[in-house]
Amino acid sequence: MCRNIKTLHNFEPPATEDEVHAAALQYVRKVSGSTKPSKANEEVFARAVGEIAHITRHLLEDLVTAAPPRDREAEAAKARARAEKRFGAAA
Repeated sequence: MCRNIKTLHNFEPPATEDEVHAAALQYVRKVSGSTKPSKANEEVFARAVGEIAHITRHLLEDLVTAAPPRDREAEAAKARARAEKRFGAAA
């Protein structure tokens, strides 16, 4: 899985449209092998991103869990701590 695609399920507040779109964009980039499509492929690329974002939103709305929602700030702090441990303190 692409490292830039973040988990979007079970957060409070729920994932935003921008977050869903960013995840869809990263997915399409990974699958297509292209970060910026050629002029000939721009329309297909954009359509794929839109369709994947749409179905991702439906997936997030339909998933069910008994776990309490995760806090975005707490998860971000954990990620920063993992990164600092792995890469050292920021300069």
